Amino acid sequence: MDKNIYVTGIGIISAIGDNVAETLDSVRKQKSGIGSLDNIETRHKNDIPVGEVKHTNAELSKLLGFSPETKITRTTLLGIVAAKEAMESAGIKDVKEFRTGLISANSVGGMAMTEMYYKDFLNPEKKGDFVDYILNHDCGDSTEAIANVLGIKDHISTISTACSSSANSIMLGARLIKNNIVDRVIVGGTDSLSKFTINGFMTLMILDKEKCKPFDAERKGLNLGEGAGFIVLESEKAAAGKEILCELSGYGNANDAYHQTASSPTGEGAYLAMEKAFKVSGLKPADIDYINAHGTGTGVNDLSEGTAIERLFGNKVPAISSTKAFTGHTLGACGGIEAVLSVLAIKYNMVYPNLNLVHQMSELTFTPVKELSTDKPINHVLSNSFGFGGNSSALIFSRH
Repeated sequence: MDKNIYVTGIGIISAIGDNVAETLDSVRKQKSGIGSLDNIETRHKNDIPVGEVKHTNAELSKLLGFSPETKITRTTLLGIVAAKEAMESAGIKDVKEFRTGLISANSVGGMAMTEMYYKDFLNPEKKGDFVDYILNHDCGDSTEAIANVLGIKDHISTISTACSSSANSIMLGARLIKNNIVDRVIVGGTDSLSKFTINGFMTLMILDKEKCKPFDAERKGLNLGEGAGFIVLESEKAAAGKEILCELSGYGNANDAYHQTASSPTGEGAYLAMEKAFKVSGLKPADIDYINAHGTGTGVNDLSEGTAIERLFGNKVPAISSTKAFTGHTLGACGGIEAVLSVLAIKYNMVYPNLNLVHQMSELTFTPVKELSTDKPINHVLSNSFGFGGNSSALIFSRH
């Protein structure tokens, strides 16, 4: 069984950049991607800011060298962009050289397109190419399409556990390598904005009508976002001779089953997930240099996560921030996007600022970082992703 899991490649697209280089530039300039909603027609268009990728589907297709008329869902297009960059970053030119897998996560699948055409599909008098989009609706179709573009056939899986989806795909990928099922695996997730998610979160009344402010005493909710983030995990054999960006040293998943959409007040699931990640890694809370918090900006989530963190770290909480004020909450993709940001934090010794933070939460003793920091070595990063239904996951990335 392989002991070490190496990260050799990263790829990302979100509201703050089409790739790793643009993402780095945005975070260094502390430039948020939260803004107007341009690519979806909805009555809420002017009510809420979002973290939108400012390309139409036709533009994304062109960026990938596809025909603008190609019938590929937005979720899939975003996923292909990030997954291709991750593979190129890892220097993978021949997927047949080692047993290679793909585990892609998402929560909405092709919803952004099917919600436009389902009435036509149900009308027997209607005919058209909208049928292609209806057939591309399910979450697994996106994974299959990404795998086809990458040429991956050895192992293909889809994870859909709400906002912990991508983190769980990364955890599963590590376990596949450790159990000698694959030698390397591209893991992460992708999700696109849709009327379905906008309406759903409006119903829950947890969308901020201004730019979100995670861990602020006066936080009012989250900003939805879209994008994709993938990393390449490799065994010692597959990674030999390559640049090692870092190691995935720990991971854990737990579920407190407290509520369908709300985190438990005590943060029990979050605490157990982090505790498991430390057990796998062999590290202690004192070893962590930076926590990339789930930090959505909702009243319940931030307090729940903060409570769990203080329970685990006591009065010695390390540098902590949420990057969702940069990208928006990308749902099934957030764990992948934040994994990429965690890898970059280690590579460049960066602690990201918790944008828009003004007022200290009275219930918590720690204060998130307000300005970009690059003056201290970042050797271990804890990245949290907590989903609906209590599905909670934590990852630990460590300098090689």
